Amino acid sequence: MTDVEKGGLGQRFEDFLKEEGTYDQSVAIAAKRVIAWQLRQIMEEQNISRVAMAEQLQTSRSQMNRLLDPENDAVTLATLTRAAQAVGRTLRLELV
Repeated sequence: MTDVEKGGLGQRFEDFLKEEGTYDQSVAIAAKRVIAWQLRQIMEEQNISRVAMAEQLQTSRSQMNRLLDPENDAVTLATLTRAAQAVGRTLRLELV
């Protein structure tokens, strides 16, 4: 008898993603979206424009746009770390 037949809600969503083979990619995309959102929020709080941030990071405005794009997961950890430091924060990653 399945969890649904027993009156349960069924499997956990992360188990579903693992079965579909998309768990790791989904976690990576979610993490990038959160980091991009946090950076945008902090930049807004500190009145830092994208142009000013790009200058501070010594990078192009198009690279800054990629960094803040929640859909772009091709940003390096080094870039994320530099961006966090530029707004007075640290990037924290952990294995769980």
